Amino acid sequence: MSDRSLDRLAVLEVARLSKRYPTGDLALREVDLRVDRGEVVALIGPSGAGKSTLIRCVNQLVQPTSGVVRLDGTEVTGLGSRALRRARRRMGMIFQEYALIERLTVMENALSGRLGYVGFWRSWFRRFPMSDVAEAFALLDRVGLADMANKRADALSGGQRQRVGIVRALMQRPELLLVDEPTASLDPKTSRQIMRLILELCAERGLAAIINIHDVALARQFAMRIVGLRSGAIVFDGAPGSLDAAALTSIYGVEDWSATLGQGAKDAKEDRSPQRGTLPDVERLAGLA
Repeated sequence: MSDRSLDRLAVLEVARLSKRYPTGDLALREVDLRVDRGEVVALIGPSGAGKSTLIRCVNQLVQPTSGVVRLDGTEVTGLGSRALRRARRRMGMIFQEYALIERLTVMENALSGRLGYVGFWRSWFRRFPMSDVAEAFALLDRVGLADMANKRADALSGGQRQRVGIVRALMQRPELLLVDEPTASLDPKTSRQIMRLILELCAERGLAAIINIHDVALARQFAMRIVGLRSGAIVFDGAPGSLDAAALTSIYGVEDWSATLGQGAKDAKEDRSPQRGTLPDVERLAGLA
């Protein structure tokens, strides 16, 4: 396959991306990363490795110090405010703490994914096209929340809130999902359900995704590819099966990794999902700021 053909497969291209904060801390060190259509990538690494910073540099919630981010061939870094709003519509963000508006209903939170498309006054009065409402109902049904459309967000469990966050992101009709610690506040069973759901939806829609996740076993079980960060630099990039004890040591440091690797293998064997291994920030990402 030619290089030109390969370029058409790439949804995201990151080149020599660095971020130094005003404190002098270097969060990212000339990171190079490419994510193709339908590819689901897990970002792992210790706290402070730069995982969340990398995701937020991609959607420009954090401005990189240097380097380039391209979405489907369009350079995102350096865009003006209007062009950046349009680019952000194509990147759905799923937050660790859900970032729902507690007093609004499940349906209203889901429809907030269309805020960047319907105009200020229509969004202010929550007057969305019927096609958007129908799409939101279909997505809520897909994630198992069809009977909760009129419930307030503050009446939901953690797993239900995360499902609403997934629907909201998909309502943007994105090309890329950026997922920041989707299982951090969830129990093990719900964590697996959420990861499986994300993988299934990506496969159904041909979406690429980058998932920042601390749980190595979940990353090995569900991701198609794993990227390991340490001190702001990529130190591992490969298939889940190649993430062995030596690779984990290069990412996290010296430790006995036998239990972690054994649990990952056990979970992978138990999981029978056919989709396994297949294909104020909220408003800014919706294009309102």
